[in-house]
Amino acid sequence: MGAKRIVIIGNGISGITTARNVRKRNAEAQIVVVSSETKYFFSRTALMYAYMGHMKKEHMKPYEDGFWAKNRIELCFAHVNSIDFEEQKLNFSNGKQTNYDKLVLALGSTPNKFGWPGQDLKGVQGLYSFNDLESMEENTVGIKKAVIVGGGLIGVEMAEMLRSRKIEVDFLVREKRFWGNVLPIEEGKLIQRHINEHHVNLLLETNLEEIISDENGRVRAVKTDTHGEIECQFVGLTAGVSPNIKFLKDSELETDRGILVNEFLETNQPNVYALGDCAQFKTAPKGRRNIEQVWYTGRMMGEVLAKTLTGSKTEYKPGNWFNSAKFFDIEYQTYGTVTANLEEGHSQFYWEHNNGKIGIKFVFDSDSRRFIGINTFGVRMRHELFDKWLTQGQSIDFIMEHLEDANFDPELYKSYGTEILKSYNSEFNKNIKIKKKSWSRIFS
Repeated sequence: MGAKRIVIIGNGISGITTARNVRKRNAEAQIVVVSSETKYFFSRTALMYAYMGHMKKEHMKPYEDGFWAKNRIELCFAHVNSIDFEEQKLNFSNGKQTNYDKLVLALGSTPNKFGWPGQDLKGVQGLYSFNDLESMEENTVGIKKAVIVGGGLIGVEMAEMLRSRKIEVDFLVREKRFWGNVLPIEEGKLIQRHINEHHVNLLLETNLEEIISDENGRVRAVKTDTHGEIECQFVGLTAGVSPNIKFLKDSELETDRGILVNEFLETNQPNVYALGDCAQFKTAPKGRRNIEQVWYTGRMMGEVLAKTLTGSKTEYKPGNWFNSAKFFDIEYQTYGTVTANLEEGHSQFYWEHNNGKIGIKFVFDSDSRRFIGINTFGVRMRHELFDKWLTQGQSIDFIMEHLEDANFDPELYKSYGTEILKSYNSEFNKNIKIKKKSWSRIFS
């Protein structure tokens, strides 16, 4: 590839990964990263830790400020109002323009709002951007009570942040169980208990109807359909996120919920690509969703797109689904496919430790007994091994035989393997024994 001007809108993980990998592969390309959120890339996953005082804000930046000039990646702190795809130009809010040879749209997400009365009051916000962190610090000074709306991972993070400052929290969840569209019932109950143990008041099957203002335009209460009016001084809106593409909706760019792309992350406009939270695949990669708003998928897309931008056209193939998170101090991992409600033709095995804080769910094909997916809570497993077993199509019996191999930390895990296998053998009338760990076998 010759010296091209590559302009990237968005300095999150997908945009920055693209920029860094283009520079690794091509020393001559002009690379410009445009962002109106922050000038420098920061770790979005660190927002909660900065609020809780576990790290300073300046430590949220993975790279020193001089890194960008050293690698000849130009940072442009500006807001894009519109894009002229025919002339290949960006129009900024300050009236200036810039041209591109290749354009990368890494626009990220924006927190969902569903038209609730009062959703734009002072003290009402989501948790996604650096500005959200600064707003939350300002909005929670001296308050006693908060309400969180929406039962996902961001909601749990916000609850933990608020509890770190001794703020009372009511957590409104419209489903019958926590994160009911993702977690099966056993795992949902485990996490519900854990959230309640951290003095967060979960209000299930409860919908927000209105956010009520005081005389100064600040939230003073919420109105719900099942618990009436709840006084509060802060409302966290964490009912998911949507692709941040509003300013492109009436343009020539083909969009749906997100910016529509093919397997090479190409849009319908020449020399324009989209990736990360804002991208929607016309045909989802095998075993994946059309939109995946996860940190590591943004990174993987950036690595793939950099190859295409530097002359090696490469298809995005993310492989088996996986994800990880924390619910307060319980770690969660998932590999493969574990749905909230068991699909037809699938069977499951669930084991839970008697302490109520460790649980593992295995899902497999009822006929072939092929291993399909696993959820783990409170136990850390080896991602590379489960990825390998899923790709190989190993059986659930094989997985049980090799549980010791899958453990990330033998010291933490060795007391559970025998219990899990004993329960499995009993439930399915098996006589499987755990095979002795062999590290050479694991990574061969």
